[in-house]
Amino acid sequence: MDSNTKLKAAYVIVERGDKSYWTKIGVAFTNRDGSLNVRLDAVPVGGTLHIRDWEPREEGVADPTAARGRRNAAPARAAQAEAL
Repeated sequence: MDSNTKLKAAYVIVERGDKSYWTKIGVAFTNRDGSLNVRLDAVPVGGTLHIRDWEPREEGVADPTAARGRRNAAPARAAQAEAL
């Protein structure tokens, strides 16, 4: 990957009441001209598509989306339960 190409994560954000639920649904790549190629594993039928720079997770750190109050915390909780 050259220095101009940045890996990004694609999320759908659904608002329910006063909470926001984020679900990762794919990745995106920045092209040389600044445009994006997006590869989705799921197609959102509602909510907002959000694309942001990808940040690698560190070993032993819980899901970073869980720390931000996002819905995808279940896998992190299951891993924590197994560690006990």
